[in-house]
Amino acid sequence: MRGNTNRPELRGRRRERATLDRLLRDVRAGHSRVLVLRGDAGIGKSALLEHLTSASSTVRVARAAGVEPETEIAYSALQQLCAPLLGHLGALPEPQRAALATGLGLSAGDPPEALLVGLAVLGLLAEAAAERPLVCVVDDVQWLDRMSEVILTFVARRVDAESVALVFAARSPGGDRFLAGLPELRVDGLPAADARALLDSVLPGPVDDRIRDRIVAETHGNPLALLELPRSSTPAELAFGFGSPACHHRPARRSARCLPRHRRLPRRPVRRRVRVRDAARLTRAVRCPARHRRPARHRRLVRISARPPRQSAQHHRPVRNLARAVRCPARHRQAQRRP
Repeated sequence: MRGNTNRPELRGRRRERATLDRLLRDVRAGHSRVLVLRGDAGIGKSALLEHLTSASSTVRVARAAGVEPETEIAYSALQQLCAPLLGHLGALPEPQRAALATGLGLSAGDPPEALLVGLAVLGLLAEAAAERPLVCVVDDVQWLDRMSEVILTFVARRVDAESVALVFAARSPGGDRFLAGLPELRVDGLPAADARALLDSVLPGPVDDRIRDRIVAETHGNPLALLELPRSSTPAELAFGFGSPACHHRPARRSARCLPRHRRLPRRPVRRRVRVRDAARLTRAVRCPARHRRPARHRRLVRISARPPRQSAQHHRPVRNLARAVRCPARHRQAQRRP
């Protein structure tokens, strides 16, 4: 649900939008506000942040987002957030200015004290908000580096009357320990009617009502899953169901991709657990015709199962449910059984 000019309309979020609009009104009135959006992956947290920033035409917006490769780089997310505001760095007291400059790599020196960096960021946001109300949005908090998380938590607990809003988006489960104790807004799946409307907006053609209801039920209203599944399914599958005869015939290039590999299979079994993170890849893997897997299955070299690894049982619920929702004929499901 990342923001782009072609993204579907934001549906079924009246409560969340009302909360964000109220937060924006408070900031314009001279108050400071903090809010943490929590929800599953793909549930629409980033889309809500986009709604907030698109409605912030009269305020200044600063952005940052955590990314997994930068979790070990101290202050990386903080640098992204503060970079547009560094014009106010000179207004800070010398110890704070030096600490923040060192932490952000603007000057050389020993690692700064976290207290000085936190006070410097608080002062920097206040100086920027003195000219124009400031809204700071931080996405993917679960991927923040540790020092940025510490400093932003410090600042979020101390903003008061600076016309500053700090709005975070954190994935849960898994990110609940971040920004604990701050005001939260839980983002859940879309209501059934809105989920159907969102699904209909991206469907390429007519869809069997049972298939539509099954998709909505199994995705639990997760917008990302609703948007991605039609892109990974053929029109025949969507119109007649995943168990229809039209789904048994695949293009020749898929058969060519699956069939020849058994000739180069090792003689000894190799056990490998693959965690599927992409709904499209998952549905393609489950629907691959069983006759292309029989050579490896008869040699006891492969066992295919839609059940996720035990350690990932609490993650990617939409993907797990999609695995159960794909309805293959019995002869196509035989590959899931141990010979």
